[in-house]
Amino acid sequence: MPNGQVLGIGGVFLRSADPVRLAAWYRIHLGFTATATVEPPEDGNYVWMQEAGPTVFSIFPTDDDYWPEERQVMLNLRVSGIEALTERLQLAGIEVITKPEWNMPGVGRFARIHDPDGNPIELWEPAG
Repeated sequence: MPNGQVLGIGGVFLRSADPVRLAAWYRIHLGFTATATVEPPEDGNYVWMQEAGPTVFSIFPTDDDYWPEERQVMLNLRVSGIEALTERLQLAGIEVITKPEWNMPGVGRFARIHDPDGNPIELWEPAG
């Protein structure tokens, strides 16, 4: 009999004035399935079957400056090949922010972008 535990994140939901445009941005630039209001895109697939790996769920103080204070949430995406991904994003005209102090031995490398609605997205390539 199941013991009533949470197994992982079942979804991430954002609000946007233009959900179709924002979902397409995530599909085009970050390469995973993103939908507008849980409606499947043209390929009919509305579920992103992600690769298993570590997930950090952390609560920050309201006055922490790790991401803009006016944003309640920052999305952190686990990536492989962060250099190739950030280069591709820059070629598409997306600003990529990196700071040496964000990178941590044993934890990984980090970069930051924003989606067209201004939501902060941290790209994390785990160490090893």
